[in-house]
Amino acid sequence: MPFLCANFDFMKTVGFVIPDGNAKMGSLFGAIEILDQANNYALINGAAARYAITVIGIDIPQHFNHFKTKIDFVEHFSESRRLDLIVIPGIYDPERYVAAANEGLLQWLVGQYKEGAEIASLCTGAFLLAATGLLSGLECSTHWKAENEFVKAFPDVHLRIDKIITDNRGLYTAGGGNSSLNLILYLVEKFSGRAAALYASKVLGIDIDRTSQSQFVLFEGHMDHDDEDIKNVQLYIQKNVVEKLSVEALADRFLISRRSFVRRFKKATNHSPIGYIQKMKVELAKRQLESGRKSVHEVMYSVGYSDIKGFRNVFKKNTGLSPLEYKQKFSVYK
Repeated sequence: MPFLCANFDFMKTVGFVIPDGNAKMGSLFGAIEILDQANNYALINGAAARYAITVIGIDIPQHFNHFKTKIDFVEHFSESRRLDLIVIPGIYDPERYVAAANEGLLQWLVGQYKEGAEIASLCTGAFLLAATGLLSGLECSTHWKAENEFVKAFPDVHLRIDKIITDNRGLYTAGGGNSSLNLILYLVEKFSGRAAALYASKVLGIDIDRTSQSQFVLFEGHMDHDDEDIKNVQLYIQKNVVEKLSVEALADRFLISRRSFVRRFKKATNHSPIGYIQKMKVELAKRQLESGRKSVHEVMYSVGYSDIKGFRNVFKKNTGLSPLEYKQKFSVYK
């Protein structure tokens, strides 16, 4: 989106904070690379560098020698000055990280935010940002594989797994993988203008206008819960996904009232029964479009749809692409 009222005449102090845990350093390096290129763009156009970069909580500066931009190092977040932007990298196995181990860091993040700093989380770094409480009631994205764990840990945050970027009140989150790069490009455009962001994207070969990670999501069913009746329903749906399934028929089959069935299903899986069935059908359709020679119409019939418009709408809602676009992009048969 264009940021028509942005003021690009500034120096932005950016701190990349390393939490206590197994951080994804690759996401940090990629983000710094983009800011490095944004600085380079300013310099070759006769302006001053726009980003002063600090890495907080790491003592291995030799890994940062290839950047043109000078990078400062601070051993502990408590030693850092107030920043304009704080970036939290992704975390491996985020469901295993212990918030208590980062209690001081969480309080520091809240304090920085109250003093005017903006905060961006990359990939599963959203777990740490959400643990501050700052995202309560707001939209957030993270890696799609962490959806179930995130919803359980932070039910008061509106997770938007389809989005690669969210922007709320100076709090930014990114989806999985390369979505982190798109978020940093988004911030460069917001803070330095479209031309600087385009320059960085071209130098680094990044698709600047990608807006959704839906096409990459693999729906895995969310069976990590304790409602055995609903697990049996899920198993039945998996075995009969090509059939025309309805909420009423499923509730009757498993001797649960419709109202109770819908409530329990949503609580256990984070999806409505209809939404869950649609996702299962779309996942099967995706696999057929990727690996077979069937036409879109043949795939549609094979997963239990008879109306091409309805199938296309459901497919695009879940993947961001039409069935034909998905086939052209991901099929092994070109």
